[in-house]
Amino acid sequence: MRILVTNDDGVHAEGIKAMAGALEEEGHEIIVIAPGREMSASSHSITINSPLRKREVKNYDLDCRVYKVNGTPADCVKLGLHTLEEFKPELVISGINNGKNLGYDVFYSGTVAAAVEAHLQGYNSLAVSLSVKDKRNFKEAALIVEELISTHRLFYDREDQPLNINIPDLARKNVKGIKVTNLTPQIYDRAVEKRIDPEGRDYFWFVGGDEEIDFPDSDIQAVNEGYISLTPLKLKTTDKNRKKKLNHLEKFETNGDNQR
Repeated sequence: MRILVTNDDGVHAEGIKAMAGALEEEGHEIIVIAPGREMSASSHSITINSPLRKREVKNYDLDCRVYKVNGTPADCVKLGLHTLEEFKPELVISGINNGKNLGYDVFYSGTVAAAVEAHLQGYNSLAVSLSVKDKRNFKEAALIVEELISTHRLFYDREDQPLNINIPDLARKNVKGIKVTNLTPQIYDRAVEKRIDPEGRDYFWFVGGDEEIDFPDSDIQAVNEGYISLTPLKLKTTDKNRKKKLNHLEKFETNGDNQR
């Protein structure tokens, strides 16, 4: 299978090297294109006011071509799909991310945004994250993902939207299985702490966490219980029920001639 691999942790991150290595070892034709530096929590930002540069990376310990980009994960996907004319991937994989992307984390995640960008460009895509604790089982997580895409049908046509995969940081023998899950609505406690730097200037740091809530088929609960969470994302975001309720606004007179 022809696979484009990217991430948001940077081209030299442990997770992307593990993912690319597992794919290459099993005979997949791959190209890696990723940010030249850490771009976590960049969401779906793109570069519009400065030049983008793509440079080949040598001495990467893999046989595939590897490129670094001075941009965001979404930039990398755009460049990978539009500047490598001879390489037409059948799948785009973003990851393996160093840390979970569960619940509403997906809206901040550069990893997930890269997979979303691939879908917007007409390609099937996966976002893969490891819920890192202390073991950092990137290699085993990569083997699981490779086997999953090689032995099971994850996509049925090009319209299928991205899959968000989160893997617990466990030895493979201790992973309990796969659960197909929902994104869990999270209640964030985004507390802001004011601090003082050595020169006496104030700065701020996010110190809050999130509260766990009971939710059916929760992606968070699945990973906490030792399962792989596989969440089909939905990008068609128009609220059709509310749209019907707001149709009366089409009678609004933009010239100011409205009854109060």
